[in-house]
Amino acid sequence: MAIASARLSELVRGIGLRQVRLVCGVILFSYVVSHFLNHALGNISVDAMQAGIYYHMAFWQFLPVAIVFYTAALTHMGLGVYALYQRRQFRWKTIEPLQLVLGLSVPALVMAHVIGVRLGQTLFGHQKLYPQELYVFFVGSPNRLWTMTTLLVIAWVHGCIGIYFWFRLKSFFTRAAPYLLAAAVLIPTLALLGVYQGGRSVAADADDGEWRTHNLARQFGTAAEGDTLERITGDLTIGYFGLLGLALLARGVRALRERRGGMISLSYGNGKTVRVPKGLSVLEASLRYNVPHASMCGGRARCSTCRIRVIGDHGDLPEPSQREAFVLARVGTTDPSIRLACQLRPTSDLSFFQLFTPTLTGNAQASTPARIGQERYLVSLFVDMRGSTQLAEKRLPFDTVFIVNRFLGAVSQAVIEHGGQPNQFVGDGMLALFGLTADPQTACRQALKAAASIATHIDELNELLSHDLRQPIRFGIGIHGGEVIIGDIGYRDHIVFTALGDAVNVAARLQDMTKALACEAIVSEEVRRTAGLADGALPQQEVAIRGRDEPMAVRIVADTRQLSALVAGGERVAA
Repeated sequence: MAIASARLSELVRGIGLRQVRLVCGVILFSYVVSHFLNHALGNISVDAMQAGIYYHMAFWQFLPVAIVFYTAALTHMGLGVYALYQRRQFRWKTIEPLQLVLGLSVPALVMAHVIGVRLGQTLFGHQKLYPQELYVFFVGSPNRLWTMTTLLVIAWVHGCIGIYFWFRLKSFFTRAAPYLLAAAVLIPTLALLGVYQGGRSVAADADDGEWRTHNLARQFGTAAEGDTLERITGDLTIGYFGLLGLALLARGVRALRERRGGMISLSYGNGKTVRVPKGLSVLEASLRYNVPHASMCGGRARCSTCRIRVIGDHGDLPEPSQREAFVLARVGTTDPSIRLACQLRPTSDLSFFQLFTPTLTGNAQASTPARIGQERYLVSLFVDMRGSTQLAEKRLPFDTVFIVNRFLGAVSQAVIEHGGQPNQFVGDGMLALFGLTADPQTACRQALKAAASIATHIDELNELLSHDLRQPIRFGIGIHGGEVIIGDIGYRDHIVFTALGDAVNVAARLQDMTKALACEAIVSEEVRRTAGLADGALPQQEVAIRGRDEPMAVRIVADTRQLSALVAGGERVAA
């Protein structure tokens, strides 16, 4: 009970206005997806659209669902207007102000449709379904078709941008991105085609007097009822634009008050100092004055890459907000001098330095969360060339480098062939990573297949260099999987993408042990089990790993060539 209470408390502390807006947006986007799929039925027939709308309305007009939906719609609209007021500058990436503008335009465009359909049904009992709406768009008022098409595109693009901002920091995003992109293109395309096909069908049927009597006479109501709905639409639209005007006016009043309230100095710890009005966050000040500042999530308090360490006294700083405290707790810091630049709004002069190098988010490679820092399951494969010291003693330097490069090339080729990534080259050894774009089971199988392929490639290399080598090239391999931290590590022009963690260190230790155990490879029990190899496929042994209190169960591989057949057998059993 105590653990559940603590988790609930942590969840509540992580909720802010952005999280509320996200949840409301997901609810609205779910409605849009449902509606678009219903539109797509027009590619079959108008009757199919009518059958689909029955189930659509049965769900979304179910009272509890309807309450949640309309609450989410009003809340999302209100928070969108507040975001217009809250944002102090618009020098973010283009996609961010685009999302805001598109979101603010949706209520104005959708107002007439909602009033005409939903309020018309509630007040006057109108039944405007697909035949009636398509008649208006394709026969009665064709100009409204373009308004509705614009609305569909804007609502969809706005929702997709929001989903992108939400998912791009998730570990699964890289694998899911192609499927999400396909859905983002196909769903609105099919929906618009469905509307077009349905509209053509209705336009053809509209010449039939019986069809008009059945579908148009009672559903549209009287002219007085239509005038009432139009008046309500106009009043609400004016009210909405007035609300936007008030938000812009409030921005101007706030800017004036801040300037009258005085200016403060922000010193970046590298000699750079800017003067800004009180009330700006540190990140907003950096963006306003073009000071490079790492921020993977764009200032949404969804990551911690904008963290700063305050220099000197931090007692006068505003207390961290609930969301800021949650994010800082997630990264395990209790130091009060460490703050989120996107959340901290100092009221007096401040000196600080950034904890993340700004250039990490300024290059093409750093456009993904993994470049900044991410925890995930990876399989590490360490391979080392045996006897390279003796080889160097008896050869010219050029010959030694040539042979070592051929060895590393053969190993890298085997790794790449099986979905891995050569990561670090240390002398005549190499670290390869598996699982950057695959699930744990696939990554383990890829690593084992790569180990078998390494042996094959080295056999070919030995045959090719048989006239130059006194004895064949030998190797040792260690394989282990587990949670590691991946990201860009280094300084300035010497930054490399790599993995850090116990799982990587263990793989290196296992590779060293192949010398003492006289085998080609040692595979951890974790990798054997996750890959699905039979328990008796490889001999088991417990070994002591430096830095670990308990012995570790491993599998000894005398000949790595057998791993390919063992993995294939495990895949057949799983299938």
